[in-house]
Amino acid sequence: MSDETRRARAGIGRPRLLGVAALAAGALLWALAARALWHTTVPGNLRLPHADPSASFGEGFLSRSASYERFLAIDALLGAIVLLMVLTVYARRGHRLMRESAAGPIGTGMLLGMLGLGIVWLAELPFDLAALWWERRHDIVHVGYLEHVVNGFFALSGTFAAISFALLIAMWLARVLRGWWWLAAAPFFAALALLLSFVSPYLLTIDSEPLDQRPAAAREAADARALARTQGVPDTPVYVDLIDDQPNAAAAGFGPTRRVILRESLLRRFDRREVRVVLAHEFGHLQHRHTLKAVGWLALFLLPAGGVVALATRRRGGLARPEAVPIALLAFVAFSLAVQPLLGLTTRRLETEADWAALQATRDPPGARALFHDLATATLTDPDPPAWLSLLGDHPTIMRRIELTRAWQARAAR
Repeated sequence: MSDETRRARAGIGRPRLLGVAALAAGALLWALAARALWHTTVPGNLRLPHADPSASFGEGFLSRSASYERFLAIDALLGAIVLLMVLTVYARRGHRLMRESAAGPIGTGMLLGMLGLGIVWLAELPFDLAALWWERRHDIVHVGYLEHVVNGFFALSGTFAAISFALLIAMWLARVLRGWWWLAAAPFFAALALLLSFVSPYLLTIDSEPLDQRPAAAREAADARALARTQGVPDTPVYVDLIDDQPNAAAAGFGPTRRVILRESLLRRFDRREVRVVLAHEFGHLQHRHTLKAVGWLALFLLPAGGVVALATRRRGGLARPEAVPIALLAFVAFSLAVQPLLGLTTRRLETEADWAALQATRDPPGARALFHDLATATLTDPDPPAWLSLLGDHPTIMRRIELTRAWQARAAR
C-alpha cells in the first residue's frame, strides 16, 4: 500500500472516529441529564402495601370500569394501527402529489407536511368519534358530535401552523447542517417549548375566574393560600375553569406565570377536603418544578427522535429535500408510539411525587383516598387495569395512588 493511499484512508477514518466520539460523549451527557430528571423526593426504599380493589370499589364497579376502559383502549390501539398504515402509504406515494409545486423546496415540504396532517386527522376521526360515542353512552361527557368535530377542525389550524413552523426550521437546518441538523433542532424546539410553558397560563385562564373572587368557595380559597405558603409557592393564583367537563385540575407555568386551574365540576362535585388534596397536588407540581422537568424530558425525547428521522430520510436525500417529508412524518410518529411507555413512565413518576407532596402538605391520607375513590367513580376509571394498559397511562393507577397514601401513613406513624 502506497503512502498516499494510507494517508487518504487515514483522512477518511479520522472524521468517522471523531463522529463516533462525539456521539458517545453526547450519549453520556444524555444519560446524566436523564438521571438528574429522574430524581424525585419520594423515598427510594418505599414499599407500597397491597390494597384489594374489590374492597374499595366493589365487584360491580370494577366490572363496569374495566369494560369501559377496554373499549377505549382497543379503539386507541386500532386507531394507532390505521394511523401507521396510512402514514406508510403516504410515505411511499405522498411525494408524488407535489412534484409540480412551485413553492420551492422548503415551501413544498411544508405543504406536504400539512397535507399529511390533514390525512392523519381524517384517518383518526372515526376512532375519535367512536370514543366520543362510548363516553356519551356512559354519561362521562356531554358534548355533541357536530360540536366535537367542529372544535377539532378549528384546533387543527393551530396544529397546521405548528407543524409548518417546525418543518420550516428543521428543513432550513438540514440545508445548513446536512445530516446533523437534529442536534441543533432538538434544543431549539425545547427552547420554544420552554417559552410556551412560560406564557401558556395566560392563554389557559382566558375563560376562567380567580378562585378567591367566588364567595361560595371562600374556604377553598383560604386553603389554597395556606397550602401555597406551606409548599413554598406563595401567592400562586388559583383559577376556576368555567367549562363544566370531567373533574380535573392542572398546574401551569413557572416563576411569575405559575398558575393552578380547577375545573368547575371539581368544585361542584367534590367536598372541601378532597379539593384541598387536589390543590396540594397541583402546588406539588409547581413546588418541584415539574413544568421545567417536562420540558427537559421533551428535549431528551427530541434528540433520539430527530436522529431517527435523519436516518429514515437519508435515502431521499435528507430532510432538506421536500420528498423526504412524508417519510419524516412516519418515522416521527412511529418513534413516538414506540417510546410512549417510557414517556408514560416519566410522567407517572412526576405525578407520584406530586401525590407525595400533597400528603406531606395536607397530612390527610384518608382525604386523599376519598379523592381517588370519587375521581374513579366520576370518570369510570378502572382502578386496577391490566399491566399492559397501565404502562400506557400518564398517571399511576388509582390503586397505586391509594397504596401510596397507606405507605405514607405507615411511614408517618413510625
